[in-house]
Amino acid sequence: MPDTYASGFQERFYTSSDGLELYARDYSPSETATAGRLPVVCLPGLTRNTRDFHSLALLLSQDITAPRRVVALDSRGRGNSARDENKANYNLAIEAGDVVAACQALGIERAVFIGTSRGGLILHLIAVMRPDLLEAVILNDIGPVIEATGLVLIRDYLNSGRKPADWREAVDILQQNHGASFNALAEQDWREMALALYRDVGGRPVADFDPAIAEALESIDFSQPLPDLWEPFEKLSHLPLMLIRGENTSLLAQETASEMARRHSTLIFHAAEGQGHAPLLHLGNIPAAIRAFLAACR
Repeated sequence: MPDTYASGFQERFYTSSDGLELYARDYSPSETATAGRLPVVCLPGLTRNTRDFHSLALLLSQDITAPRRVVALDSRGRGNSARDENKANYNLAIEAGDVVAACQALGIERAVFIGTSRGGLILHLIAVMRPDLLEAVILNDIGPVIEATGLVLIRDYLNSGRKPADWREAVDILQQNHGASFNALAEQDWREMALALYRDVGGRPVADFDPAIAEALESIDFSQPLPDLWEPFEKLSHLPLMLIRGENTSLLAQETASEMARRHSTLIFHAAEGQGHAPLLHLGNIPAAIRAFLAACR
């Protein structure tokens, strides 16, 4: 399959506090074009990578009236970032520290952050660790409470053991796993999702993350309540906040979204119609909603 994700950005490598080489994509228009507008930093989900944000990053960085620098990060063990020999380091606190290291390395003192799923959980921690970095936050299908049923579904399909033999099968697997909750996607969208999730190795698609990340879900005791993040969520209360929730998501309950709105009186809510967990941010009217949110930010 042709790589539709290979242009429009500069590749950046930087080093974590514990010496791991990490990767970012930097969609950076000229300083003149972006003068007065803060950058957007994008954090992907559990096993996802920078390619998830490629189409949105192009839209925002090449916007005719208000272009912004967009930086997308590969968390350790995902995409082009190095895999960690110490698998215990695949945790929210360490990965939040990696985001801080990225901002330092890339000269970002303050930004608007977009966090998809796990990326949004990391932003809860950054709100406590380094609130000075946050100008505004967009949470993509994530909140302080994770539904166990949704996490079980993620655990099961990530650890199913089925590996595609070719790119057509990769698309088929995605449609079988997610077709019911992503009924808004066209055939081309599924092909692009496959390119975002898999790396081409000798013509064969291979999942682009350290398998240890998915295996860690097997150790979670789902008979016990999952910990919540309401306390760090309160640290976002003074910031402009947007919540995007997939219409068919199993990870973020409507009750949680409603409680988030109750606790954050100016929260902007956007429903991603025909999408599950986690919504693709370049589809439908989501880009227009994000642009409108950014227009009110620095």
